[in-house]
Amino acid sequence: MDNRYVLIMAGGVGSRFWPLSRREKPKQFLDILGTGETFIQQTFRRFRAICPVENIYVVTSYEHKNLVIEQLGINPSNVLAEPFRRNTAPCLAYGTFRILAENPDSVMAVTPADHIIVKEEEFCRVIKESIDFVKGNDVLLTLGIKPDRPETGYGYIQADLKKPVEGHQNLLKVKTFTEKPDIDLARIFLQSGDFYWNSGIFIWNVRSILKAFEKYLPDMYSAFDEGRNLIGSVQEESFIGRTYTECRNISIDYGIMEKADNVYVKCADIGWSDLGTWSSLNDHSAIDRRGNSVISGNLFSYDNRGNIFNLPSDKVAVIQGLNDYIVVETDDILLIVKKEEEQNIKNYLDDVKRETGDQYL
Repeated sequence: MDNRYVLIMAGGVGSRFWPLSRREKPKQFLDILGTGETFIQQTFRRFRAICPVENIYVVTSYEHKNLVIEQLGINPSNVLAEPFRRNTAPCLAYGTFRILAENPDSVMAVTPADHIIVKEEEFCRVIKESIDFVKGNDVLLTLGIKPDRPETGYGYIQADLKKPVEGHQNLLKVKTFTEKPDIDLARIFLQSGDFYWNSGIFIWNVRSILKAFEKYLPDMYSAFDEGRNLIGSVQEESFIGRTYTECRNISIDYGIMEKADNVYVKCADIGWSDLGTWSSLNDHSAIDRRGNSVISGNLFSYDNRGNIFNLPSDKVAVIQGLNDYIVVETDDILLIVKKEEEQNIKNYLDDVKRETGDQYL
C-alpha cells in the first residue's frame, strides 16, 4: 500500500476576486489566467505526480461537491463535503480522520486548491523530500517561501537559521508564526533574512497531526474521534453534520501551528503565489508598455496606466484616462475600484448583499 496521501482544501469563497469569483463558482474553479486549467485542476494534476490518484482527497462545501467531481473526474467518495464553513482546522480534522480510517500509516501533504506553482518539477522534488522527512519523525512541516518584497497579504514564518536539520537541505526549526503584518513590520521581516512567507502547504504523518489536535484543540479532536468508526461508512454524512456544529471557526495556523513546539519549515523556491488579490495577477499576466494588464476583453485603451482589466470577450470596451484601477465586468456586475482600495472589495460586497440580498454574491 502506498502511504502517500494528499488533502486539497477547496472550501473557500474567493471573495477578494469578486465579481468574477461568485458563490456558485468560487476562484478555485475558475481559469482566471487563461491557462486552460482551473486552479483546482492545476493543483490536482501537480499532486498526481506525487501520489496515486485514489489517495488524493478534496474537502469542499456541499454545494460544490459535484463541481469538484466534474472538474477533476475524481471518485465521489474522495470528495469530502463540509456542511458549512468552519475555517481550516475543522477541514483538516475531517480529512485527517478520513485518511486515518483508510491508512493509519499515511503521510499527508495538505494544500489549498487555488495557489500557483510555476516551478512544478522543483515543487515535486521538495514535496517528496518533505515526505521522506516526516514519515519517520514526529514533526509538523510547512513550506516556506523566501520573500522578495515587503508583502502585507501573507503570513510569515521565522526560522532558526542557526539550527539546520542535519542531512536535509533548507530544513529549519520554526521560531514563530506571524499573521499578516503591516507594511513597516513586513519591511523589517524582509531585511532580517530569517522570515519566510507561509505558503499554507503542510506535510506530516497522520499520527503527528492527530497528536497535535488532541493536545492543542482537544474539543475538536474529541468531537471527531467520538465517531471515528463512522467516518468512511454510510453514516459519515450525518455524523459530520452534527460534528461541525460543535467545531469552532479557527484556522490550523492559530489552532495548532503557532502553539506547537515541533514545527519545521522547508525553504523552497517553487515559483509560488497564492494569487489572493486582483493586483497579484500582475505577476502572472502580460503587461503592456504603460503597465496595464488585460486579463480578458476586447479593449481599446487610451492614456491608461497601471490598470488591470478583466472584461467580457463578447463586448468592445473603450476606456481612456484611468490610472491604477481594477476594472472587472461580468454579465451582471461592473466593478471599478482603485488598486490602493482593493482591500475594501469585501466591504463593498457586504454593502451589495445588504441592499440586494444574495443575488450578486
